[in-house]
Amino acid sequence: MIVAQDGSGQFTTIQEAINSIPENNHERVIIYIKDGVYHEKLEINKPFISLIGTDKDKVKITFGDYAKKQLPNGEKMGTFSSYSTLITGDHFIAQNITFENHAGCGTEVGQAVAVYVDADKLEFHHCSFLGSQDTLFTAPLPPKPIEGNRFGGPRDGLERRAGRSYFSNCYMEGDVDFIFGSATAVFHKCEIFSKDRSSEVNGYITAASTPIEQRFGYVFIDCRLTSNAAPNTVYLGRPWRDYAKTVFINCWMDEHIKEEGWDNWNKPHAEKSAFYAEYNSSGPGGCMEKRVKWAKVLTKEEAKEYSIEHVLRAEDDWPSFLEGCESSKHITGLSPF
Repeated sequence: MIVAQDGSGQFTTIQEAINSIPENNHERVIIYIKDGVYHEKLEINKPFISLIGTDKDKVKITFGDYAKKQLPNGEKMGTFSSYSTLITGDHFIAQNITFENHAGCGTEVGQAVAVYVDADKLEFHHCSFLGSQDTLFTAPLPPKPIEGNRFGGPRDGLERRAGRSYFSNCYMEGDVDFIFGSATAVFHKCEIFSKDRSSEVNGYITAASTPIEQRFGYVFIDCRLTSNAAPNTVYLGRPWRDYAKTVFINCWMDEHIKEEGWDNWNKPHAEKSAFYAEYNSSGPGGCMEKRVKWAKVLTKEEAKEYSIEHVLRAEDDWPSFLEGCESSKHITGLSPF
C-alpha cells in the first residue's frame, strides 16, 4: 500500500490504510508513506504491519493531546489517552518515520505521549520520537496506580502482557521521564536528547516500572546522550516502580548528566530493589566513579549478558538487525520511492 497526501497512493491517511487490513491478518503488510506531516491520532491494532517512510525528516506522524486536556465530561484526559500513536499489534516494524506529540512543555500541559507501545516483537529503525514529558511509553501498565483506582486510557483493565521492543539508530527526545514503562526494550546506537527546561533538574531520561519477575527492563547499547541543558542537571533515571531495571552499555554521555546518575524518586527503599547499572560509559557525563552508591558498575563478564540477542530472547526471524529490515524478506526491493 502507498499513503500519499497528494492522492498519488491508494490512501491519503495512514489510519485509512490500517483500517483496510483484515482483523485476522497474519501476513506482513507493508505501508509506504510518502513525504508529509500526517496529523493523525493513529491506532495500529493489527499484527504484522510495517510503516516505511522516505526519510524521518520528511515523514512525520503528529498529534497534540495531553494529560491536562479538559474532556466534555469535565474530566482530564490523563497520560494514557494522550498518545499520538498507539501500537497494539505484534510484529510491528517502522522505518524512516518521526512520531511526535506537539502539545508542549509538561509544566503547562502535563504528560503528552508520542508513542504508546503495548505489543510484542516491535522494531523501529531510523525513527525519531519527539515530545517533552513522557514521550515514549512501553507498556504494560503496572498492576495498579500509586494513587486512585485506575490509570485510564484505552489499555487500562486489560491483561498485562510483557512486550519486547528494539530501537535501532533512532532519535529520542524529551525531558521528564521521557522513556517510561514496564517492557523490555533495547536502544541500539540511538541518540537520547534531553531538552532544557531551564530548571535545577532538567529531567530524567528513564522511569522504568519493570516487574519483579522480569529479567531485563531498559538496555541502552552504544548510544549517545546529548542535550541543550546546563551541565549536571539530568538524571539517567528514576524508579517509577520499585524493581525498575535500566542499564547503559558503552554509551557516550555529555555534561548534562548528573554526577550521581540516578535518583530514587523519594523512595529510599527502592535503592535496594531497583537495578541501575553501567558499563564503559564515556564522555563528560560518563564518570561512573561518582554515581550513587546503590548503582552498579558492571564487569566485562557481566556486561556480556546484555547482548541484544540475550536481552530480547531473539528468535530466527526477530529482530531483523539488518539495515532497512531486509531480513523480513517481504520488504527487500519493493520500495516505490
